[in-house]
Amino acid sequence: MKQTKIIAGHFLKVIIRNRALAAVYLVWVLLVLYAAVTGYQTYTVQNAMRQQFQQQARQSWEANPDKHPHRMAHFGTFAFRQKHPLSMFDYGMESYIGNAVFLEAHKQNTINFSEAGFSTGLLRFGEISLSMLTQIVLPLMLFFLGFNAVAQQRENGTLKILLSQGAGFRSIILGNILGLFILALLFLLPVLLATGAQLLLQASLPEDGHVFIRGICILLGILVFLWLVSVVTICISTGSNNSRAALLKLLGIWLLMAVVLPKTLQAIGSALHPAPCKIEFDAAVEKDILRIGDSHNPNDPHFKRLKDSVLKANKADSVQQLSFNYSGFQMQEGERMSAEVYNNHLQALYGLFERQNDLSNYSSFINPVSGIKNISMALSGTDFKAYRKFQNETEAYRYKLAQTMNGLQIKHISNTRPAKDGQSHSLGREHWTAFADFRQGFQPVPAVVQQEKLAISAMLAWLVLSFALIYFTAGKAKAL
Repeated sequence: MKQTKIIAGHFLKVIIRNRALAAVYLVWVLLVLYAAVTGYQTYTVQNAMRQQFQQQARQSWEANPDKHPHRMAHFGTFAFRQKHPLSMFDYGMESYIGNAVFLEAHKQNTINFSEAGFSTGLLRFGEISLSMLTQIVLPLMLFFLGFNAVAQQRENGTLKILLSQGAGFRSIILGNILGLFILALLFLLPVLLATGAQLLLQASLPEDGHVFIRGICILLGILVFLWLVSVVTICISTGSNNSRAALLKLLGIWLLMAVVLPKTLQAIGSALHPAPCKIEFDAAVEKDILRIGDSHNPNDPHFKRLKDSVLKANKADSVQQLSFNYSGFQMQEGERMSAEVYNNHLQALYGLFERQNDLSNYSSFINPVSGIKNISMALSGTDFKAYRKFQNETEAYRYKLAQTMNGLQIKHISNTRPAKDGQSHSLGREHWTAFADFRQGFQPVPAVVQQEKLAISAMLAWLVLSFALIYFTAGKAKAL
């Protein structure tokens, strides 16, 4: 252990003596500052704007005068997706998914207005976030800083001297890994300070956001990831004949892990499980809804049979003899049926997306970059499942709104049509105020951990494998 500490100290001393490190560290700090400031601005501006629009939508809903509840169901309202505070650290899919949806009876609208839709083509080249710097840029910098740690010692003969003085290969490898890992922590420090500052500058954090616990989990994942990067760097350096070969191998690994594998698996997933486009999806939903019945068509066979059975059950000859509003009852049934059809199609589409994403999830066992990326996005509330939760919540709220208005119609509206010059059927506006506003929730941490168990298992497997790699490399290493 003592030898390991001495070698780690020597590694750090050699690196710190290098004047280039100061320039590299300065560039790194500037990148971190840029990512932190842009992440903070995007979060505060977007969230403030969405909260304001959500309040305006509510005020518009409550400002409606007395009217027929079915007209209120069609008047509808809006739901705006709030960002999780940790989205300042990891943007994930934030810029590519919609932020607002119009909720109305009989129709499930698309979540629109993604940031990418309002951006120039520059967004396709990627965004600089703190997570991107940690997961993509920092490993590359560590590769450059550690590629010659052992290989250069072999080239200049100092490795042979170390071995002759009793230092084993295991101590040499562990010492250099420890030194590189400490260096990685020095680079991680500005990221932690920037993230902490972003959160402290917020006036308040959502109670169900569990920001501290999520942040700690992300930090643990990053520490494991940086340890793996340090182990791979030093083991490649030890197993290479010279520094040049070590650098080329490490650059190849970075290219494969950070660019080739993620992009290739994404394309393979889409090719193996092709998803329908929006027009095909909407057309399939509409076709099935028309097949089972149209609640607005009095001659529709399904709803004609429904009307006959209701009249028979209530021993009535016409809907005017019923003790409840039949149109509301029919709308309630139509809403239930159309929502069921839509949800069946949506779940099938989700299933396709999940199968596409499975390739990326399983790739965590061959690519730790995918593992830490999936964990980071999930805990930051910026992955596909967080978006899916919002979509499920909005659909549940839309359905509740439509059925509540149908329920009010059934209970309070007469079956008798008003006279031509008479007052139309309507309800008091207090009913609109009594219907609760939309509230978005974030996933509980145990649910996020459960959904990312594959990526977490992969990272733990990589951690165990790293010690086996050290043992194997030490056993195969040669002094010359």
